[in-house]
Amino acid sequence: MGGGLLAHHLLLPMGPHQDTLLTFLRRGEYPELTRWEDLGGALFAGPKAKIVEVMTEALKNRQKKTAKDLISAVPSDVFRVDPSHEAIAYYDRKTVERLYPKVAEGGSVNHAQSLQSLNLLMNYHLQNTWQDLFNDGIAVLKPLPKHTTTMIEPALDLARRLATCHESPIPASCPPNLLKCTPCVSSYPMKISTPARYRNRTGTYTIGTVPHPYTLQVLNAFRDDIYVSYIRRKTDRDHWLYLVFQEVLGTGISASARVVTFKDTVAAEYATSRSLWLASEEDTAPQDADWWFGFAIPKNVTDDGKSEPPVPGPERRPKPIHDPGDGPIAPEDELAREPELLRKAREVEKSKVESDVRIREVVEAWNLADTEAWRFARAFRARAASERQQWEEEESKYGGAGRDTSDERLSGRTRWKDDVN
Repeated sequence: MGGGLLAHHLLLPMGPHQDTLLTFLRRGEYPELTRWEDLGGALFAGPKAKIVEVMTEALKNRQKKTAKDLISAVPSDVFRVDPSHEAIAYYDRKTVERLYPKVAEGGSVNHAQSLQSLNLLMNYHLQNTWQDLFNDGIAVLKPLPKHTTTMIEPALDLARRLATCHESPIPASCPPNLLKCTPCVSSYPMKISTPARYRNRTGTYTIGTVPHPYTLQVLNAFRDDIYVSYIRRKTDRDHWLYLVFQEVLGTGISASARVVTFKDTVAAEYATSRSLWLASEEDTAPQDADWWFGFAIPKNVTDDGKSEPPVPGPERRPKPIHDPGDGPIAPEDELAREPELLRKAREVEKSKVESDVRIREVVEAWNLADTEAWRFARAFRARAASERQQWEEEESKYGGAGRDTSDERLSGRTRWKDDVN
């Protein structure tokens, strides 16, 4: 495929997003041929011209016909050898036999089942590493706590799933490169909080729900018949941005400056690894969450009252922590009305009825910064989905590994599927 990276499928990034090596690999610029000490042929990097040169040299070297890999087929000074790879985990056979004998022993009985166990183990380690990076927990923003419980439910559902321990053949194990990790334990789940303000903390992962200004006004007023004079006389302009960034920016910052800070919080290179922002019209957790986080997230949190490790039952399930200083929580009768109000607000957002369009445009004009934040969050999520689709189309050319289609001739399933029977 030209230049770039050549990585073994059992080699995974397993460390902080800002790690020096991972940052270098993401940059995609590799001026010289490089391999990593103790990883053998698991990872190579280099430019196209030098790759062609070293491959040609290896194939022409008649004195090394017995060479079993590229490294032994070329002179030792061809590659630059980098000793640093603390943020990379390699699950080769020797490592699995040494650290995870339970998985390795299964291979002698049922190879396919052993591979499935290894896959579960690697996914467990990926999620566990992510949880360790955010040891202060997950913050699900709730700037207007009294009547936005239903609106943030998809974000809260995703947080619960992220905090749930994934299935693993060895629940107490750690990745091969992070042997002193803190394994996920169901009885001590990851903390979930619902703060009213965004807090830029390294150990906290933030999930925000960005409402359309009309939706926010309907929920805040707790009525679906808001009108123009009400908006002009009884509502604060760009109230959502003001509340969310009140602790970070204070009170004397303009709405336009706040929306710039919001965009950096959503889309800056480092920020994308520390937060996820959803639009309020999404009534379920994102379907592409696995793609976004880099590991398979538990699909459901059990609700049958049983505690079956490693998935906690409801009595030990992580519950949101509400700070009394964040404001009141609605009583049960008001909570019951929220879904209907939210549904009607979403209908107005999409409506083409003249009266609905008029009030929607008035609300947007009165809240230009909040509207811009909502549009930006939607556009950013749409771009992420487009990038994933483009990647799948590209990968489908190489065995159909990335595309999901019912036609096996197109998807490559006939070629790649595992036959475990």
